[in-house]
Amino acid sequence: MELRTAPYGSWPSPIDAALAARLDGRPEYLGALGPEVWWTEPRPAEGGRRTLVRLPADGGPAAGVLPAPWNVRSRVTEYGGLPWAGAERPAGGPLVVFAHFADQRLYAYEPDAPGSPAPRALTPLSAVGGGLRWADPVLRGDEVWCVLEEFTGPAPTDVRRVLAAVPLDGSAAGDRSRVRELTDGRHRFSTGPRLSPDGRRAAWLVWDHPRMPWDGTELRLADVTPDGLLARPRTVIGGADEAVAQVEWAADGTLLAVSDRGGWWNPYRVDPETGRAVNLCPREEEFGGPLWKPGLRWIAALPAGAAGSGVGAVAVLHGQGASVLGVLDPDSGDLVDAAGPWTAWQPTLAVSGTRVYGVAASPRSGYEVVELDTASGRARAVAGPPQADPGDSADPARQVDPAYYPEPQSRTFPGPGGREIHAHVYPPHHPVLRARADELPPYAVWAHGGPTDHVPPVLDLHIAYFTSRGIGVVEVNYGGSTGYGRAYRERLRDQWGVVDVEDCAAVARALAAEGTADPDRLAIRGGSAGGWTAAASLAATGLYACAAIIYPVLDLLGFAEETHDLESRYLDGLAGPPQTLALRNRERSPVARADRITAPFLLLQGLDDPVCPPAQARRLLDAMRGRSVPHAYVAFEGEGHGFRRADTMVRALEAELSLYAQVFGIERTDVPRLALSD
Repeated sequence: MELRTAPYGSWPSPIDAALAARLDGRPEYLGALGPEVWWTEPRPAEGGRRTLVRLPADGGPAAGVLPAPWNVRSRVTEYGGLPWAGAERPAGGPLVVFAHFADQRLYAYEPDAPGSPAPRALTPLSAVGGGLRWADPVLRGDEVWCVLEEFTGPAPTDVRRVLAAVPLDGSAAGDRSRVRELTDGRHRFSTGPRLSPDGRRAAWLVWDHPRMPWDGTELRLADVTPDGLLARPRTVIGGADEAVAQVEWAADGTLLAVSDRGGWWNPYRVDPETGRAVNLCPREEEFGGPLWKPGLRWIAALPAGAAGSGVGAVAVLHGQGASVLGVLDPDSGDLVDAAGPWTAWQPTLAVSGTRVYGVAASPRSGYEVVELDTASGRARAVAGPPQADPGDSADPARQVDPAYYPEPQSRTFPGPGGREIHAHVYPPHHPVLRARADELPPYAVWAHGGPTDHVPPVLDLHIAYFTSRGIGVVEVNYGGSTGYGRAYRERLRDQWGVVDVEDCAAVARALAAEGTADPDRLAIRGGSAGGWTAAASLAATGLYACAAIIYPVLDLLGFAEETHDLESRYLDGLAGPPQTLALRNRERSPVARADRITAPFLLLQGLDDPVCPPAQARRLLDAMRGRSVPHAYVAFEGEGHGFRRADTMVRALEAELSLYAQVFGIERTDVPRLALSD
């Protein structure tokens, strides 16, 4: 294939914005119903809804179970959580219970019942955006046990959370009093219960403000009485300085937990009575992660003998930065990893007999459902990434030439004070085009959200959209990111707007200094907390030629007052206690430092965002009024925190590309020109 020359940023690409949007999202929340595996999957072309998908045991293809408009998604703590549970019944097929996003009610569904009856409501109707919400369910007899979130007033923090039992007969659909509350609501946040194999004990996690779940959580344990009450609830492990990310029961009744008491999230065997915890695999690796949503799962117990190692084998996700799936023998500490190309696994696992199922991606493939046969050691993909139309063999997504995919380079860069900074570099890549040898490529620095999160080195068509056009991308896991131990994520304590800004700048400068990136054509972009870092970087440095700022935090004082309950005290750890917040706001907030912003920017915002409300964006726009700084504001009706609709993602990607083209001096006629106003 003959190579041709064209300027960076001008290359044509078959990966257009519509394709990247149609394939956005990933499978989530795996569960095994007997020999079948189920999960939720996005449908961006259908208004961003999520459906339930079912993988039959006979080897047939996975298929969506619930048609539009059913949307399997919880709004507990706004980020949601495990939205469904199911059980295989001796006759009549599976019974599934799920949260429907539109009204946040729980519904029961029997897909194999005669006549294919529609889902039936189990919980009362309440006001959308408030009222009652449900997450992290488990079926127990004739009830479903789960987290109940109940709003008690108009403020985002007027809310209580308890464990609750909902009858499966539908009697609570019109009668709130039929919902049994299992806990007293003393703890502000809770995961759903995990029931022991004999049904006699329940374990769950709780935490309270001002702690976030990666700061400190408690593992609670209670006895389940014959009449379905939780007796003798007590804290077994955890506290202010120990973050327990998951609790799990082994098949023999052993209590397992993932704790960072040693500085890394490792798996432990816990004595329910004494609280003595034994590390089953002491490594400087993460076997867990930030508990942003209830129902995340990094470890899963296998049946006795399933992995050929006797009683108690455990499937685990582990690694440093990237992750792999392995099977741990807790008695010997032996850990055998599954072979395969996957470099990142989502925190969701399901076990069916000798098989473990997870959701994984690689630099050459998007997130797909992977099956590990622990008897043979063979791992394979059993369901591909979501498609524009899963039943259409002519789907253009299936015809994208992988030659256009970028190849990530995972690197460590030096930062201020000698600290290490982890990042993934995606150079511009095209199978037949190159730039002139004397031209350096433009680069966009991507700051991830969270900020207590991290990005792995996997295929992302939003990145490929830019790299296949000749614009490089570097994703920075700045100090504060997870995946590298507690000390690394503690670097951001009291330093949000400082360490994240410095680390992104250090990586950008290093790429420019080594001749990888054009120092005059550097951009920064990010969403949510990454939007804060992008905007703060414009105010704090003169390094970047422009920025894409997406549903951001822009004003610390406003964020503390306006955001949802989960993150209403997040700033205590990120910027300091409330009494110093006004000072930190003046020192770091882009709104307070708008006079220092001189580079063009694009601001994208969902108008229904409860996490970073539109008021944040409006304050920055007001602060920029009258200043000669080109910028654009694009708002989207019906979008919340994280864009889910295909048309929204298309508009956002094309607007971002147009910004770069105008600022970097690139000729492109394949996207609408973004109007930049002073």
